[in-house]
Amino acid sequence: MTSSPEEGRRSHEPARTAGGLRARKKARTRAAIQREALRLFTENGYDATTVEQVAEAAEVAPSTVFRYFPTKEDLVISDAYDPLVYAAFEAQPPELSVVQALRGALRSTLNDLSPEELAEGRERTALMLSVPALRGAGLGNFTATMMTVADLVAKRIGRDPDDPRVRVFTGAVFGVMLDLMLRWAEDPELDLATALDEALAFLETGLPL
Repeated sequence: MTSSPEEGRRSHEPARTAGGLRARKKARTRAAIQREALRLFTENGYDATTVEQVAEAAEVAPSTVFRYFPTKEDLVISDAYDPLVYAAFEAQPPELSVVQALRGALRSTLNDLSPEELAEGRERTALMLSVPALRGAGLGNFTATMMTVADLVAKRIGRDPDDPRVRVFTGAVFGVMLDLMLRWAEDPELDLATALDEALAFLETGLPL
């Protein structure tokens, strides 16, 4: 028996809807777990807070916490924003320079975040910088992100990721980002999106002093 195109579309709609609902539920669960973890880490200290306490606060089982965050460190260092920046960078118009494309990608991603999401990001950054157990994990995450950006930059300009110019450029960009992360952790009033855009614009001009 065959079905019409319209019947075929209808037959897939419930599955797509169910898949979307599941994805949104997972995203909400993940966000709730991380939100409660950050609250407890801030109130009681990172080392003094257990995963079991985080699970209880988020009203889930410890196994659910580990399903979303394989390690305790991931409760702080993990976020969903890097893939958004990567996708935004690849979507930038080809006529833009690499710095212009990166500025556009970061601007659009940061401007789409709510004040609550930005505050949570700053809280995570402050924890990563202040808790010794998180610094190594944070550095590993920072390094992995830098390597991914180097790959994207190399692809955009048709060079190898190990090309010295690509590595120097990526290192300079991440030096800017690290400096701003340090400043942001100390100053909650810092407008990260604006400060980052201005710093990268300065980098684009060739650092005239």
